[in-house]
Parts: sequence; structure tokens; C-alpha cells
Amino acid sequence: MHHPLSINRRTFLENSFAGLGGVAFASLMQQARGEQAPWPGRYDNALHYAPKAKRVIHLCMAGGPSQFESFDYKPELNKLNGQPFPESFTKGQQLAQLQGSKLVARGSFTKFQKYGKSGIYVSDLFPHMAKVIDEFAVINSMTTEQINHDPAHAFFNSGSIVKGRPSMGSWMLYGLGAETSDLPGYIVLMSAGGGGAQPVSSRQWSSGFLPGKYQGVQFQSNGAAVHYLGNPDGICQSTQRQVVDEIKRMNGLLAETRYDSEIAARIAQYEMAFRMQTSVPGLTDVASESRAMLDLYGIKEANESSFARNCLLARRMVERGVRFVQLYHRAWDHHGNIEKDMPFSARNVDQATAALITDLKQRGMLDDTLIIWGGEFGRTPMGQGSGRDHHINAFSLLMAGGGIKGGVVHGKTDELGYGVAENKTTVHDLHATMLKLLGIDDSAFTYKFQGLDFKLSGVEPAKIIKPILLWRGSRSVLEISSCPSKPRNDFLVLHFRSRW
Repeated sequence: MHHPLSINRRTFLENSFAGLGGVAFASLMQQARGEQAPWPGRYDNALHYAPKAKRVIHLCMAGGPSQFESFDYKPELNKLNGQPFPESFTKGQQLAQLQGSKLVARGSFTKFQKYGKSGIYVSDLFPHMAKVIDEFAVINSMTTEQINHDPAHAFFNSGSIVKGRPSMGSWMLYGLGAETSDLPGYIVLMSAGGGGAQPVSSRQWSSGFLPGKYQGVQFQSNGAAVHYLGNPDGICQSTQRQVVDEIKRMNGLLAETRYDSEIAARIAQYEMAFRMQTSVPGLTDVASESRAMLDLYGIKEANESSFARNCLLARRMVERGVRFVQLYHRAWDHHGNIEKDMPFSARNVDQATAALITDLKQRGMLDDTLIIWGGEFGRTPMGQGSGRDHHINAFSLLMAGGGIKGGVVHGKTDELGYGVAENKTTVHDLHATMLKLLGIDDSAFTYKFQGLDFKLSGVEPAKIIKPILLWRGSRSVLEISSCPSKPRNDFLVLHFRSRW
């Protein structure tokens, strides 16, 4: 039996929110008539800082590429090759599969040279990226907290290994909103090739406790780009339009009687799916690109399934307003056969990565597109048979565009590359820096869930990686905040704040 107050409360809520539901539904119906507007973000018109980047492309080398064969040149490790690894480095340290084994130093099988005006060391496995190395900031002092693949991916993406936390792409979309109403604001693409094909679970692009519309959407490399997007046989587009309209009408009736953000999200997703039937085929048809552009990326066939084609698709996506694009290349888990497999993995990504940088720069888009290149962790300076084990104490990560100062190396590892000697950088530091470049203060960017205020950058204060930022002067940003001298929370005052 219900308490009388519950009836009154329900009646009050129904009467209060019915109008809001109607307004939301009417807005969505306007979008259906061709008046689509992108999703607004939490900080749509009130960013904390003047943003340097508008969008992010994350090139994830899933499995963890070896820094010793890519961007962290260690001649002292090469001299120690084949000899026992000094216990003073590893005593009491966490290892993955090498725990309790006899540790033997493994030098690099590649050659390194200095490239660009900056003179940054790059392995001969990456000749194309070496040509554009002056666009990159190389962070050789990255660290992480998770030593196994899936939790390490989760930590890199969400700042936590706890399931149900939002990914950084979802956080970004929640903060900034979408710039397109015809495509998802957050898209994921997969490729493989080169051994060490590490699986990647869909939780890595989950929206977690954020509304479902901020979820990442995986596009397929073969066949239909998005599963179940097309109409079933015998169903024409006009019939599909009628179905979508009727579903919207019924969901709208539900929204009239209760407030549930997921109802609005569901209506919007039906509309998005309908519009994607037209927008996706044009997006994924790279045959419309010139032969010179395909050659730049190293694409042999327009319909091939490759990291190169995904890089070209990423450029086409951000051109069309997609906020966050994540490209996973599942080819870097080299516990064995590293001398055979890693060169193949590198060839699959090297030319396309450099082409993406070049292409964006030619189009004037690199300045406001942030590029992140790297894996979930690195590889040990000790050998594991014919390969290397997982390593979390130090690894390399590259960033370019979107406010990043190119041609710099941040951080330094010890002489054998086991640990960080200077400027330790954490995953949370990376998150805070990414958000700052997007104009968001990570310390203020929270979402209340189950009574707690959650952040992408974790509980402890994160550091902005200032030495890799292109411009570090102060800038005033007009914002609204509570007046500290008044006890009332609803007393607002405009003021300027200089922070950077």
C-alpha cells in the first residue's frame, strides 16, 4: 500500500516533467524535419580555458610496442646485450611473465638515427614517422599502473580498471558535445597485422555511467561499416521512416509521464541511425579519394582492411565533425619473434601515421586536432625468449597537433631503460593534459554517480605536461562562478580568470 505522500509526489513529478518531456520531444521532431542540431556539451559555451584542440585521434598500438625498437635509444643496454640484467634495477619490482625467471638484458635489434631539426632519435623501423618527427612531442617517461592488457587498456581509456567507468572519448563528448548530427561523435576502428594480435574488448569505448549517447560506436573494417544499420530486405526507406517516427512517438509519450535521460538518448539514437544510413556509405567510400591520396597513406585497394585505410577514414571523420576517433592496431604483443614480427607491425602503421599528420597539416586541421600515438604499456629491457615482456615502469608515447610543441623529447629513462630518471608522466597526467588542450579543467570536470563525484583524471591531483605545450602563457577566459563572498549559492558573478 502506497503512502499518501508518494501519490502526491508522483503527481507533482508527472505534472512538472510532462512539459519538459514535450519540449524535448518537440525538439527531436524538429531535428527529424531536417533542422538537426548537434548535441550540446556540458561546457559548450563555457570552457575553462581557451582551447587549442577541437578533436582527438587516438592511434592505439594495442599490445604494447617496444620503446627500445622505436623511440627510446639505449646504447648502454645494447652493450649489456645477452648478459645478466642487474638485480639492483628489478629487486622488489613487479614483472609480468618474467617474475621469478633469470633476467637477461636484451639490446635493440634496430638501428637509431637522429632526425629532423630537433635531432630526435628514431628507430629505422619508422622511416616515415622520422620524416615528420618535428611535429611530435616524444614522451619517454610514461608509466602506468596495470601490467596486463585488458586492465591496462581500461586504465588508459578510463583512468580506472573498475568496470562501468566512462572512456576518455565518452568524457570528451560529454564535455564538448558533438559537432555533427549525422554521425556518432565517438567512433572506433580496428585493424591487425604483424603478430601479437591482442584482443580488445568493447568496454574500452563504453560510456559507463554517462548517458548512452556518449558511447563509442565501432565501425567494421569489412562489409557493412555498422551492423544492422541498413534496412531489412523488402523494407524501403519511407517505411523505415514511418517505423522510426512511430517509435519516437511512443517514446515521447513515455517522456511525457516521467523524466529519464535514457529515453531522450534512445530517441536520438534512432534518429542518428536513420541519418547514418545516408551519411556512412559516403564517409567510408574512400574510392572517391585521388590515387595520390591513397598512395600517400599506402592504400593499395580502396576497400582493403588496414590501419592505413582507417587513418584515411579518421581524417574523413574529423572533417565531418566527429570529436573522438580511436584506431586500434592489434599487432604489438611481442613476447616472441620480435625481430620478425615487429618490423611487419611497424610497416603497417608507419607510413599511414606520417600521412595522417601530413594530410591534416595540408588541410589546416593539425593545429586543432590532437594526435596520440602509443600502446597501453611498453616492453622490458630484459629478453623473454625471442621477445620482450610487458613493462609498466617506463615506455614511450607520442603526441602531435592541437597545441602540442613538436620536436621535443619529454622525460628520460635510466641508462638501461628500466625506470624513469626524469619527469615521470602518468596516464592521469596525460588525461589532464588532453582535457586542458580541449579547454577543460580536469579538476572541475566531474560527474556525480551513486553519490560520488567521478573524474577521468582520478582522485589524486594530476599534473599538466607543460613542457610539451606549444604555448604556456596565461589567457583570460570569461566564465560564471559562485561569488565566494556571499553565502548564497545562487548569487552569480561574472569575472575573468587567467590560467594556463
